[in-house]
Amino acid sequence: MSIANNLQSIKSQLPTNVTLVAVSKTKPVSDLMEAYNAGQRIFGENKIQEMTEKHQQMPKDIYWHMIGHVQSNKVKYMIPYVKLIHGVDSLKLLKEINRHALRWRRKVDCLLQIHIAEEDTKFGLDENELNDILNSEEFKGFNNVKVIGLMGMATFTDNQHQIKREFEHLKSIFDKLSKQPTTQNLQLTTLSMGMSGDYQLAIECGSTMVRIGSSIFGIR
Repeated sequence: MSIANNLQSIKSQLPTNVTLVAVSKTKPVSDLMEAYNAGQRIFGENKIQEMTEKHQQMPKDIYWHMIGHVQSNKVKYMIPYVKLIHGVDSLKLLKEINRHALRWRRKVDCLLQIHIAEEDTKFGLDENELNDILNSEEFKGFNNVKVIGLMGMATFTDNQHQIKREFEHLKSIFDKLSKQPTTQNLQLTTLSMGMSGDYQLAIECGSTMVRIGSSIFGIR
């Protein structure tokens, strides 16, 4: 099947409240343009340099999402155009995003990454660290970032019960957080969880944003 057909097939299965991020990392611009011409406007990349090069070459009505682990020293390259940063996992990184966003007079949307998997290789905050960040005076003073939700990656396993448990855990943290008062830099609308192998289960567990790559573009 073509990229356009794959996209159509996936979109027809998604509820209207779920946003599709087409994960285009390592794929050539020609593949992304095929998805673009089929109507896709949100693309996810995991390397800032690659994303910046694609941004320069492609139409400007695309929403670029940074879905990989972010190194603080690379933040400045994406701030002029990035739409959403998924993997924010420290106050230090938020501070860096805020600093560069201030220079560009932008307010940049971010998701805080929660560690829900059993693998140590995955990044993310635990619930206490999350609360420490959001309750800190420093965070409250950031005027150029807005935390709009949470993101998490389940363990890479065939055990559906375990994946479901991890997704439900993330949803419960999101629900608890949603009860907090909205502030200028905390407005929760987005729960990003689910990839090609587990997005249907993630949606059942309350995901509002799925990150799908190989099911659209083929195996890397």
